[in-house]
Amino acid sequence: MPTIGVALAIPEPWGGELQAYRVAVGDDSADQIPTHITLIPPVDVPEEAIDRLYDHLRAVAAQVSSFMVHLRGTGTFRPVSPVVFVSVAQGISACELLADALRSGPLAVQLMFPYHPHVTIAHHLPDAALDVAFHGLADFECVFEATAFHLYLHDQDAGWRPSREFRLAEP
Repeated sequence: MPTIGVALAIPEPWGGELQAYRVAVGDDSADQIPTHITLIPPVDVPEEAIDRLYDHLRAVAAQVSSFMVHLRGTGTFRPVSPVVFVSVAQGISACELLADALRSGPLAVQLMFPYHPHVTIAHHLPDAALDVAFHGLADFECVFEATAFHLYLHDQDAGWRPSREFRLAEP
């Protein structure tokens, strides 16, 4: 049973910059996770549901218009979860609406926490490393248009890899 996730990829040069920063602060998982904003967290999908999944993703993409995303500064989920992230300053509601539309049909998943769009830059590290990540990217900022989302497949050796792109509708 494949494990999938759905996310907005962070375009270059920022995606690579944030991934390199994540590696630099000691997050060993960074090499296996492309920089992204999660829309659907990891979930196992039965092989027989894959075609229905693709149909669902195409239908949602056709109903949602592209939108602007502004990433700025850092935030954290501590003490609840040892995560530091780059904050979404613009595009929050668009991400929420897209994630909500995706969480239906074959992706009707229950979330462990309320949905909060963000870009993880440090996860499961000692507090000192999380503090470095939090302060080190406090001035980070970029703006881009989200024109598509991706279906990611998890591979035990290679990590998360984009499998298919789903283009959003024109505004």
